[in-house]
Amino acid sequence: MAVDFTPLARLIFRPLASKMKKVRTPSDFEVVQHRVLARLLHRARNTDVGRRYGFSRIRTYADFAAAVPIVGYEDIRADVMRMVRGEPGVLWPGRCRSFAQSSGTSGGKSKFIPVTADALRHNHYAGAACSVAAYLDRTPRSRLFGGKCLILGGSFANELTGVPDGVCVGDLSATLIDRVNPLVELFRVPGKDIALMPDWTRKLDAIATEAARHDITNISGVPSWFMGVLRRIMQLRGVDSIHDVWPNLEVFFHGGIAFEPYRRQYEAITDTSKMRYSENYNASEGFFATQDSDTEPGMLLLPDVGVFYELIPLESLDSDSPVVIPAWEAERGRTYALVISACNGLWRYLIGDTVRIESTEPLRISIAGRTSSFINAFGEEVMEWNTDHAIAETCRATGAAVANYTVAPVYAEGRQRGHHQWLIEWSAEPQCGVDAFADMLDERLQTVNSDYQAKRAGGIFLDRLEIVTLAPGAFDSWLRTSGKLGGQRKIPRLANDRHIADKVLEINRNLELDTLKNTEENA
Repeated sequence: MAVDFTPLARLIFRPLASKMKKVRTPSDFEVVQHRVLARLLHRARNTDVGRRYGFSRIRTYADFAAAVPIVGYEDIRADVMRMVRGEPGVLWPGRCRSFAQSSGTSGGKSKFIPVTADALRHNHYAGAACSVAAYLDRTPRSRLFGGKCLILGGSFANELTGVPDGVCVGDLSATLIDRVNPLVELFRVPGKDIALMPDWTRKLDAIATEAARHDITNISGVPSWFMGVLRRIMQLRGVDSIHDVWPNLEVFFHGGIAFEPYRRQYEAITDTSKMRYSENYNASEGFFATQDSDTEPGMLLLPDVGVFYELIPLESLDSDSPVVIPAWEAERGRTYALVISACNGLWRYLIGDTVRIESTEPLRISIAGRTSSFINAFGEEVMEWNTDHAIAETCRATGAAVANYTVAPVYAEGRQRGHHQWLIEWSAEPQCGVDAFADMLDERLQTVNSDYQAKRAGGIFLDRLEIVTLAPGAFDSWLRTSGKLGGQRKIPRLANDRHIADKVLEINRNLELDTLKNTEENA
């Protein structure tokens, strides 16, 4: 193994780990957050948005809440596009030269999130530093910097035309890789020429070939996409465990989607005595939280990374006058929609994620899902964390493994009662058969969601869920036709309509027909 720089890294990251531990109570969190809000308002006081809402006159959180409205992306789209065209001082001081293209709103358009220089320095890179500091602090035997990190990123491919010279639009991870400190490059693979390739089908083999030559100690990315990379590397090397390629691999820093549905697949290809997993909440809109404990649930909400947090109780979200509270007033066990004001120029911005409060001393959260990613077609109010938990438990009980899934309602027609239709692409089909798996999954979903259980009672209002097995590659084909194939793109889990499900089913039918045709031709 090469020289291990971990002891030196511990000295560098130890003060940050100590600082994170000092914010333990709601009062501690409040003090830091007031300071963050004051800095944000002062910095942006002379921007268009600062003059619009009188930032220079705001002195307290109550003033801020009274002066600035809660907004969604469509409310600020015009301002963001002014920034993309090069106009300075709109939502944040100066010109913004990087924008993260994120999945679209309900209107089907992509979102372009400003990635300002301040956001990179004070939030995205600072959040990553917090993640490393927390991991080293709780892992005394780590040799994290004894090898390299494999980071799975995106590209600058985007759907915009007429973007000014010097302005980059694409996946957030592409900007993070492109703008990273050169010192970090000593510990990261692959090189930028591969990491920023727009064609994912070519990039997969290039990443696998490059990464297989290095001593990788840690990997970072989205669980669903990373599984494909690891399998390709093992295929190239002719091994069954990734530790046969990288004996010093010790941790997967993951985020983007829930890890539990994929845990069994990772355990099958790793040495479980060596491998650890560390969750991060790093979205296009910001780096918000990181795992700080191997025993306590949830992630530590980071109070001092250029973000001011507010919360809307889920039951109040659709109200004309929703209840909005600062994060330090959160109640344990409740689910809230997350609202942020940050150094990327987003002000009281409803980002579309819901979080559960796992503890308040310190303030730890877990991602419950998307505000738009739920099913309430029959009054069942099923959330993404419900389905993730239920399918993970069912896979564990049946020996199955799921590559990806999405769920949509099937509405009552004639004598057919309404039900949920699960489209599943298997990595390993259940040993008990798909019908038995559906029975167990339905039962587990009832145990984690009382509203679903009530609607299922007696089969009067809602029938048992249905599972449709998809052909291998169906979800990738849907992402490709949607222009979203890449290492940071995710399959929407839940929807109240059939827009996505019907398109995926159409693609699946075409894949099955192609397979049948090829079989007949080769017969």
